Amino acid sequence: MEKRIKAPIGKETARSLRAGDSVLISGVIYTARDAAHERMIRLFHEGEPFPIELKDQVIYYAGPCPAKPGEVIGSCGPTTAGRMDAYTPELLDNGLGAMIGKGARSPEVVEAMKRNGCVYFGAIGGAGALIAECIKKAEIIAYEDLGTEAIRRLEVEDLPAVVLIDSQGGDLYESGQKDYRKI
Repeated sequence: MEKRIKAPIGKETARSLRAGDSVLISGVIYTARDAAHERMIRLFHEGEPFPIELKDQVIYYAGPCPAKPGEVIGSCGPTTAGRMDAYTPELLDNGLGAMIGKGARSPEVVEAMKRNGCVYFGAIGGAGALIAECIKKAEIIAYEDLGTEAIRRLEVEDLPAVVLIDSQGGDLYESGQKDYRKI
């Protein structure tokens, strides 16, 4: 059964989700990849505010391709989340509610998720063109000089994802491997 959820994602919603749940996300999310994460944290340490209000927001680890004429956005598939792990605990501690990406996360990120009641969703790698169909509006809001890695505000409708790691630390990668080994 798919659950329909609205972004931004509050703590109550995040804590209701379990690893393995299928969700359809609608609302506002933001893209940010490696370069944007590095810059956000560096500037924050220099005393500047984050370029978005982090409370309950969702960051999608994606660097979309340029839009073709008449399209909102180009292909917009997930990138490997582990590349953001050095920055993620600090973002979670400052209010970030959820992340969308692909791949496993470090123990430090999982602990920060548990501490802050956050969730990590997986989007299907290789399905960027299909995911782009769920994006109804896209605009660059910070770090335009980073090109595809600029931070974008996306309005999405029924973006499909799976809860990979829940706010209690339930991890689909771990449980899935255990289930597979039983076969």
